[in-house]
Amino acid sequence: MSLFVRKICMLCVGVTVLVLQGCASVPHPDARDPWESMNRSVYNFNEALDTAAIKPAAKAYKAVLPSPVRTGIHNFLGNLGDVWTMANSALQLKGQATVETFMRITVNTFLGLGGVLDVATEMRLEKRKEDFGQTLGRWGVKPGPYIVLPILGPSTLRDTLATPLDIKGDVVQQFNDPATRNVLSATRVMDVRSGLLESIDVIKAAALDPYTFVRDGYLQKRENDVHDGNPPSTFDYTESEAP
Repeated sequence: MSLFVRKICMLCVGVTVLVLQGCASVPHPDARDPWESMNRSVYNFNEALDTAAIKPAAKAYKAVLPSPVRTGIHNFLGNLGDVWTMANSALQLKGQATVETFMRITVNTFLGLGGVLDVATEMRLEKRKEDFGQTLGRWGVKPGPYIVLPILGPSTLRDTLATPLDIKGDVVQQFNDPATRNVLSATRVMDVRSGLLESIDVIKAAALDPYTFVRDGYLQKRENDVHDGNPPSTFDYTESEAP
C-alpha cells in the first residue's frame, strides 16, 4: 500500500477517534444512522477540508486542463478501475458482466491508447462499477449502520469493512513507483471532485439539510448498486441494520 494511502487511512482513524470522544448523541436518531452525532461531526470536518483544500484544487484542475485532456485522464483512470470491477463481477458470478468488462479493458487498452480513448463505449460495451462492498451485499451481507468516513465520505459498516480490500485491489496501488501511485491517487480525487463542482453546490443551496440529503441519496444508491437497479420491494433497512 502506498505511503499516500497509509497516511489517508491513519488520518481517517485519528479523526474518527477524536470525534467519538467528543460527540454527543442525537435524541432520536434515524434507525439507519444510529451514530448520527459522530457522523455529522465527521461530515463537518470533511466539508471544512473540502472548502479549504479539495474544492479549490479541483477548480484549478478544471481551469488549467482543457476538457479533452480531462476526458482522457478520466477515461484512463476509469479503464484502470474496470479491472477491479471485473474481479468483483466474477466474484458475484455475473458471467455476462465479467466478460463485457474484460472486453472493455482489452478494447480500451489496445485500441484506446491505454484507455485514454473510451472506444468500448462507442462499441456499446456497458461500463459498470462494482466493488467489494457490493460483492458482500450480493451474497447477503447487510449494509449495517451508516458511517461517514474522514476524507472518504459516506459509507456503511459493510462498505467500510470492504474498503481495505478495495484499496488493495485498486490497480493504481499496484504501480511499483510510489510517486506514480501518489500522483494517480491525487489525480483521481481531482477528477472525481471536478466533476461534482456544480452538483454539490446545487445540493448545498437547495437542501434544507445537506447531511440527510447526502445520507439518504447514498443509501438508496448503494442498495440500487447491490441489486443492479432492482432492489427488492420488501427491503426493510431498519430490520437489517438496527444495532
